[in-house]
Amino acid sequence: MRPLRYSINVTLDGCVDHRVGIPSEALHHHAAENIARADALIFGRVTYHMMESAWRPPVEESGMPAWTAPFATTISAIHKHVASRTLTAVDWDAELIHGDLVEAVRALKEQPGDGLFLGGVSVPLTLAAAGLIDEYEFVVHPRIAGHGPTLLAGLPHLLDLQKTTSLDLGDGIIATTYVPTSRSQ
Repeated sequence: MRPLRYSINVTLDGCVDHRVGIPSEALHHHAAENIARADALIFGRVTYHMMESAWRPPVEESGMPAWTAPFATTISAIHKHVASRTLTAVDWDAELIHGDLVEAVRALKEQPGDGLFLGGVSVPLTLAAAGLIDEYEFVVHPRIAGHGPTLLAGLPHLLDLQKTTSLDLGDGIIATTYVPTSRSQ
């Protein structure tokens, strides 16, 4: 069974708004390595559109720093599954998830491969509530945002986690990985 890994940038006060993180070369390099460990990505509509608009154009045309090119190349090359009730079509090496999200992701996990990588806010909440996420990585930025959205807001139960690794990405940014414990759910 393929593991489902979730990674999210979060401020010290729990904000997961993508605009408040501290961009750095090390952060983008780490994210590219994470994505490269997976067979496919799973996004919701909002995250898919955000990532596509930022990373689909060539870096030279996007206005992004040159050091973001490896991340752009990695995310553009990987297959994507998009959960949406409103989209009728996607491209950028993507396909829509049809039907029940939880059942669709269970079926994706049962396929052979190295793993699935999950990003965003709403879809991860649904999958965390269903107990489908095998690994959580919280990339904590030394910043207070003072607003939301916040990390897994609305999770219907406690989720106990055990730390497996921690990586200092510089500039005070720490990526810590956890796995659910047997007490979860």
